[in-house]
Amino acid sequence: MASSKKWANTISSIASCIYFLVIILQIPLFRVPCRGGICKTPLEVTASQLIATKVFPTVAVKPLLYPGAFANAFFKNKDVPNYYNFLRSHYKFTNSNPSPVNSDDLQRLEVLAGSYLSVVGAIIGLIKPGRMSLFGTLLIIWGLVRELIMRKSTYLYAGNKVVYIYPAMSIALVSAFLSVRRDVRKLFRSCKGQAVMKPKLV
Repeated sequence: MASSKKWANTISSIASCIYFLVIILQIPLFRVPCRGGICKTPLEVTASQLIATKVFPTVAVKPLLYPGAFANAFFKNKDVPNYYNFLRSHYKFTNSNPSPVNSDDLQRLEVLAGSYLSVVGAIIGLIKPGRMSLFGTLLIIWGLVRELIMRKSTYLYAGNKVVYIYPAMSIALVSAFLSVRRDVRKLFRSCKGQAVMKPKLV
């Protein structure tokens, strides 16, 4: 019992770290229209919304976005972005006009709310893993799938589909699920129960 609990805690901690890296390094999970054009990560959706609505000053958002800009430059073998002006060179949504919540935001409310929960859940999950990351990820997936089904998005935007879910979303979903310790413990108990029943049946 103690061993399975220890394993569950270890798996939960590792999954939380993986989810945090996926979010903070801005690994593309989807494509969806946002305030500044096209966003590919929950952090981009969150940052564009916060900057456009002036909920937080740009100075407060920059520390969250810089690791992703740095990682993007590193993997593409580009120059390291300057911290003071990387928002203008790497992100188009900083040029969007400040405005309150509009109809497009309400149309993609699940993606917006899910992105908020995913970002906050990824940060809090490093201290105390919980279900916030999982709920956020599921909300994003539901919002994207709903739009694909309801609107049948086959329109083109800059040569690509407007709404698209990348395979990396599966990594985010699995790591978000495994970051919940209770769910991991239930998974262990279920596997143990099946292992005990097999010899009895034999």
